[in-house]
Amino acid sequence: MMKKLDNRGTAAFEFIMVFVPLFTLMFVIFDLGRYAITMQSLRTLASAGARAVMISCYTPAMLQNPPQSPAGCTGDPLSTAAKQNAAPFLYLGHLTPTLTVGASANNLTVTASQAQFTMLMPIWGTALDKPSASTQIPF
Repeated sequence: MMKKLDNRGTAAFEFIMVFVPLFTLMFVIFDLGRYAITMQSLRTLASAGARAVMISCYTPAMLQNPPQSPAGCTGDPLSTAAKQNAAPFLYLGHLTPTLTVGASANNLTVTASQAQFTMLMPIWGTALDKPSASTQIPF
């Protein structure tokens, strides 16, 4: 005579075996997508800032008599409204990106960064926190 096996809890165990990897994968995909959209928005903001610097600093007088240093063009060229129009995703959740313009000997570097951004999944550590994107403009 065969003894009947006790199958209580089998469905719950199988559910957990599928649920944990499935939802982990789902959150990883969501987190990486959020990071990719943030990076693309930062690149867009850096490009918009570089365009504004070029419009305001590349005047006909400057092109005829170029200065030795582009230091006069290092302020933030965009207003908050212009930044929101260029990259609205960066302002979700009351976050505010920063746009900085730095000068070196013969180029300007426009850097857009999101210092408050953190990844949701702890598996990344801090490697992908505080993303930034830069654009260089020859001067």
